[in-house]
Amino acid sequence: MDEPGCKELLGRAGIAVPRGVVVRDLGFAAAAGLREPLVLKGIGPLHKSEAGAVRLGLTHDELAPAAAAMPGDLSGFLVEEQAAAGVELIVGLVRDPGFGPVLLAGLGGVLTEVLRDTALRLCPVSEAGARSMLSSLRGSALLDGYRGAPAVDLDAVVTMMLALGGDGGLWERLELGEFEVNPAICTADGVIAVDARYLPPEPAEDAALPAVAPIPAGQREVGDFMPLFHPKAVAVVGASATRPNFGNMFLEFYKSTGVPLVAVHPSATEIDGVPAVRSLADAAVDYALVAVPADRCAEVVRQAAGVPYTQVMSGGFGEAGRPDLEADLLAAARTSGTRLLGPNCMGVYSPRGRQTFVGGGLGEPGTIALISQSGGLAGEVISVGERRGLRFSRVATLGNSLDVTPAELLRWLSGDGETSAIGLYLEDPRDGQALFTALSGCRKPVVLLVGGRSAQGRRAAASHTGGLVSDQRIWQALADQTGAALVTSQDDLIGALSYLQAHGGTTRGGRTAEPGVLVIGPSGGASVLAADVLDRAGLELPPLPGEALDDLRALGLGTGSSLANPLEIPVGPRGRAALVTETVEAIVRRRPYADVVAHVNVQSFFTYGTRPEPLLDYARALTRAAGTARITLVTRNAECAPPGVEDAVRRIAAEAGIPVYRSMEAAAAAVAAGGRHGAA
Repeated sequence: MDEPGCKELLGRAGIAVPRGVVVRDLGFAAAAGLREPLVLKGIGPLHKSEAGAVRLGLTHDELAPAAAAMPGDLSGFLVEEQAAAGVELIVGLVRDPGFGPVLLAGLGGVLTEVLRDTALRLCPVSEAGARSMLSSLRGSALLDGYRGAPAVDLDAVVTMMLALGGDGGLWERLELGEFEVNPAICTADGVIAVDARYLPPEPAEDAALPAVAPIPAGQREVGDFMPLFHPKAVAVVGASATRPNFGNMFLEFYKSTGVPLVAVHPSATEIDGVPAVRSLADAAVDYALVAVPADRCAEVVRQAAGVPYTQVMSGGFGEAGRPDLEADLLAAARTSGTRLLGPNCMGVYSPRGRQTFVGGGLGEPGTIALISQSGGLAGEVISVGERRGLRFSRVATLGNSLDVTPAELLRWLSGDGETSAIGLYLEDPRDGQALFTALSGCRKPVVLLVGGRSAQGRRAAASHTGGLVSDQRIWQALADQTGAALVTSQDDLIGALSYLQAHGGTTRGGRTAEPGVLVIGPSGGASVLAADVLDRAGLELPPLPGEALDDLRALGLGTGSSLANPLEIPVGPRGRAALVTETVEAIVRRRPYADVVAHVNVQSFFTYGTRPEPLLDYARALTRAAGTARITLVTRNAECAPPGVEDAVRRIAAEAGIPVYRSMEAAAAAVAAGGRHGAA
């Protein structure tokens, strides 16, 4: 579609474009009715500005000479009335391979590549989302009026953005590709699209297509996943009667849980003390774990009629360049009627349902769920998380997500009464629009960790819009639109889930909390650094309430240091432990901060000995303030404590619902993540 066609499309969508005419030769009589100054543009497959095919400020008499000087491979010319100067924006659409249509807006014209000041949202974009995009721009002051210039008509800008990326916008009617308006000139009188172009999608690369297409998660009714997490019986396919392998390992894991168990083996009657049947068709189970070579998996899955869920842990499918095996596997699942998890994953973990894929027995059941496309990472989150006090309701590893997708499982967990918060580790959304919809509708806090965000994973873009969209920015846009908390490390994922487990969306003290964080602890330097860390995490530290200052002075605070937030209080082996309780209570009764972050230098408690009591007394005193505020404890230099002391502090804090972190950075990430879903 050439520029005149694009502008006709924009005009039908209610977006203003300059008055103009198209001519196919050097006769410009048709342009006689246009008002000078005029713009002349060549029509053809080229970048007009770089090829010298754009001339501004022309008179009617100058049109023909200017056209004759342009490149010869043009199909015609577009003559338009030149728009008045204003703030130039780029507004565009691009189809992301994973998430579908994305709206981009930012400073445009010649500033597009220079400043790269743009914002993204997945379509459809709401009016509030469009306004948020504009306010997030570094150059947003230009829109509000700068150095005496009038403010632009923001309502008109938003209307144009919604005409492209809102409900019923062009994104629903175009076969993207890419579509961009650059620049759109914005003034106090409105917005006009002075240039536009459209690129259709590239032809699909030659590849083996699946024999059976997966059903999009958004079109599938949410299934009953209870048999997956609470199976009445489990089958393991692939254990050996002579040579221990992964299947044998899983038999041992399941034997320790006490769940009714059967092995599937072509000849053995029992394996490792577990009764065996010849075929999965002979196993009366709710869940089957398949651990056989990739080229045998489809055969096994075809036997799974009557088995609600089958998990294929084997690798060697699409991720290894064998989409044909993946297609066979999906076709087998459709034939048997089983729902398929995987392939290329580890299993399911649910202490209440005696489901596991990790050694060491089942942990204490809790309310934290995890969906992971990596089995190894999920196992680490379980092991490390339980060590730090996390208690899980459900964990599912999905690997290549060929059938059951993260979006489908998220929709189910959103209504699960045994789950209060959900973690997600993803590398491929599988169905990005369905994931967007599921996250938008999720009624519970979600913490999102994404692998491979820095990889481009896409062709070199042919337009400004495509070149400004990257994997990392798409995931951030998804989080911004849905309220999910996007973290950058496995440790932060565990930390954020620990915070949500401890605090959830609750308030303390019987009053509505006010936004902001109160920081208390020893050492002015450490507190200053803490303020910097919290600021980088997007957290605010409002000043102390003036009404509380006299109360703090009465406690002996402020001598030799200022009364400010962060607040310095003496903490250590010679300090009075109850002071921390009294300080928190004195402040929050005047201003109910959403969060209180208390930090201590553990090393200072053991400078003159190894007695743990002073540190434990401090932890107990902090718990007595837990009824007045949501408290988080940071134990800096915890490695300096004698063995067992750090665990004791964690146990004391956990009983009062106080999460514990080893660094201010970890605590800041957790508190910020908690605030994404109204927990702060």
